[in-house]
Amino acid sequence: MALPTSSVITLHINGERRTLPVDHRTTLLDALRERLDLTGTKKGCDQGQCGACTVLVDGRRTVACLQLAVAAEGREITTIEGVADGDRLHPVQQAFLDLDGYQCGYCTPGQICSAIGMLAEHAAGWPSAATADVRPSAGPPPLTADEIRERMSGNLCRCAAYTSIVEAVADAAPSEPAARTGAEPEAKEPAA
Repeated sequence: MALPTSSVITLHINGERRTLPVDHRTTLLDALRERLDLTGTKKGCDQGQCGACTVLVDGRRTVACLQLAVAAEGREITTIEGVADGDRLHPVQQAFLDLDGYQCGYCTPGQICSAIGMLAEHAAGWPSAATADVRPSAGPPPLTADEIRERMSGNLCRCAAYTSIVEAVADAAPSEPAARTGAEPEAKEPAA
């Protein structure tokens, strides 16, 4: 007796329940783009190496090209289309817009979803390879440019907008910018 090769699944995407039949081999990325018309999530390398397809699954960063759609059933999925609150942009989206954290824009949805997940990981005290003191009692490390670069290293930008991406992520982080980036505030000229 042959086992079935497809199922009807229900995905919880951006606060909505979406039911669809899928082949068991269908990736979450292909289900989002090809079956549900959520094309903000981009297909880059299709091998989990570029981060263009990053979405949030239960609040954690996930490369959708390596996640099977059937394995995402019952989990909360947030794509770039679900990040904003109506017409109000998410603080990370606004920072990317304000600080030119994009060029061609192809990687931007994945960068933004990754940054949202990364900031949550940082706030929870998760260390990175750049974290000097990894003891739990040390708490979250300062969100320096090196920390941001390391934590965002799974997301490639072919246009090389990395400097602006780091600045945008630092700007969106919920603390004082100088403390986050390690940069000193600029000295201002006294008014004449």
